[in-house]
Amino acid sequence: MRILLVEDEERLSQALVEIFKKNRIGVDAVLNGTDGLEYAQSGIYDAIVLDIMIPGIDGLSLLKKLREEHNNVPVLLLTAKDEISDKVNGLDLGADDYMTKPFSTDELLARVRALTRRKGDIREDDRTFGDLTLSKKNCELQSASGLAVKLSLKEYQILDLLFENPHQIIVKERIIEKIWGGDSNAEYNNVEVYISFIRKKIENLHVHVRIRTARGIGYSLEDETR
Repeated sequence: MRILLVEDEERLSQALVEIFKKNRIGVDAVLNGTDGLEYAQSGIYDAIVLDIMIPGIDGLSLLKKLREEHNNVPVLLLTAKDEISDKVNGLDLGADDYMTKPFSTDELLARVRALTRRKGDIREDDRTFGDLTLSKKNCELQSASGLAVKLSLKEYQILDLLFENPHQIIVKERIIEKIWGGDSNAEYNNVEVYISFIRKKIENLHVHVRIRTARGIGYSLEDETR
């Protein structure tokens, strides 16, 4: 999962970024609506957490623009406590949910997970493909025979993307966008290194699932028994 955070309070933004990362959620953060719109139009995000009162393009105008472009990415609005009209206008413009400041970070995480589930993109605790399971709760890979190996955050995020699209080639550009972010300096070599780490861990579990390379293109998750 990768989300876009558009919040102009820098300290709050930094705190939320750390919280999302600790919960294995990829996040890009911007401090104004102009950058927020540009990032949102990339189409790489599973959800957007959007403050209404931001400089540049305000949150409601940003939301309206996205919906006019038929961009249906789930949007969670952050609103001032007493601004009922903002909540109503936001929902009318196509927001999926809203929260008032101050808010519980646990509730924020739950709301974001709910949005991505409704989008149909996943977010079950465990994913299983063939005789291999990706456990979100434990951040590890598990074999059907009971073996397990721990994963780093980026290893988990790459596998989450592959498990979401089994038998489909995931191009390297998409992996970089989803895992490192659209403005990252990450290169193909970064992806190749992590794929190598993941392959070794899969091999140690003695399962039939493998990551297949489409030379010069990307990778796919395959079950050798099929």
